[in-house]
Amino acid sequence: MDTIFFILSKIVQFCIEPLNWVIIFVFLGLLFLSLRKPNLCKRFLILALLDLLIVGWLPTSEWGLRNLEEAVTKTSLTNLTQNGVSGIIILGGAIEVGEIVLDRGEVSIGSAGERVTKAFEMIRKYPDVPFIFSGYSGLINPRGLSEANAFKQLIAEQGLSEKMAHYENQSRNTYENVLYMRPMLQELGSKNEAGVLKPWLLITSASHMYRSIKIFQKQGIEVIPMPVDYQTASNLKWGSFDLEDGVQNWNNLLHELIGLFAYWITGKI
Repeated sequence: MDTIFFILSKIVQFCIEPLNWVIIFVFLGLLFLSLRKPNLCKRFLILALLDLLIVGWLPTSEWGLRNLEEAVTKTSLTNLTQNGVSGIIILGGAIEVGEIVLDRGEVSIGSAGERVTKAFEMIRKYPDVPFIFSGYSGLINPRGLSEANAFKQLIAEQGLSEKMAHYENQSRNTYENVLYMRPMLQELGSKNEAGVLKPWLLITSASHMYRSIKIFQKQGIEVIPMPVDYQTASNLKWGSFDLEDGVQNWNNLLHELIGLFAYWITGKI
């Protein structure tokens, strides 16, 4: 069932990407042009143009994405000590895996690279607590290293100790991240005087943090949010038009909203 859910999520993701609809609208416009139906052709070409305008004008996507990124307050670590946490969780999604890494032998960090750089910072800050990197691949047909093994390579390249390192390399989405890590978290986590498991520091993208926390809560695991990879500022860019940033914003926003809805109706949150 989880595999079916994973494949369906990829199909839905393709369908909701805004630029894919531009291709569909243009194709339909050309189709009706060849069928000598100029009015229908014009309507679909107008829809394609409106799609591009909505995607490229940044406030249309920034408003929703900003609210999602601010749904979870960033935790201050000023008074937090190693004794106050069980360890560190780093969710996958930032490391590029596939043929390029396989052919070139170099691990590449993608647009959510702050997940990795913040992880390095926290591992150095709390060297005596365990850390877990969770992630295999978000691709339907992955090749090469898993994200977990790629992160392990990065740890070695950074000269960081493997003493407290642990890896989960089966998960393909956020729900599986938590599901497969849960036994590890319970085994590796330390408890307070009342016998309650201490919270884990959780590192993931700000837009992804709300959904992640909901899944951890459903599994009975307390986490301290460390959101990174912010894509929006405090103020909207009212005069900005950028298709590249707009597409990225819309993809992140729609991906999370559809994910929240899908996880809610399937009882995962």
